[in-house]
Amino acid sequence: MSQPQQEQPQGQQPAQPAQPGATAGPIDPKDVQWWMDQLNGTLKDVGGAINQQSPAGASSWSNGFFDCFNPIDTCLLTWFCPCVTFGRTYHRLHKDAKLEGWQPVNASCLVSMFACCFPIAAQRAVIRAKYNLQGSCLEDLLCGWCCGCCSIIQMDKEVEEKERLMKGDTQPYAPQTEMAYPSK
Repeated sequence: MSQPQQEQPQGQQPAQPAQPGATAGPIDPKDVQWWMDQLNGTLKDVGGAINQQSPAGASSWSNGFFDCFNPIDTCLLTWFCPCVTFGRTYHRLHKDAKLEGWQPVNASCLVSMFACCFPIAAQRAVIRAKYNLQGSCLEDLLCGWCCGCCSIIQMDKEVEEKERLMKGDTQPYAPQTEMAYPSK
């Protein structure tokens, strides 16, 4: 005996099974898992995380903490929507330096929006480790707490520059200054 079909509310389609490897929009479960792993790793060794220092010979950041007004588009975006710049930096750092596939609203954006300075400190620690930069966990927390926007801009610029140099591209990204129309 067959079961009666359920009526769908007008305008809605029945849910389709997810395709293997597909994500549910801009929230990538792998990113959510990465942030959970960061949190759990820190909670397992709070003392070690707090006392963590840069290795000897670490270089200083290429971009100063208060160099946040240039470029002005990053400054304004971060002032009004810091979580978007934070998510963009995460994407450059972990996925694609040229921002292929990046969406303004993503898991890292939402994490930074709701968790304040802690994701900023965690991302600063990852950046310091990857590029061998000076700093400490306490410094990262203070940067995120006292001036999160400056910290986010510094991280964004640093990762953009380091990734560009690692790929051998010596020319910084330059957006088109004029509107280009396809020729007929």
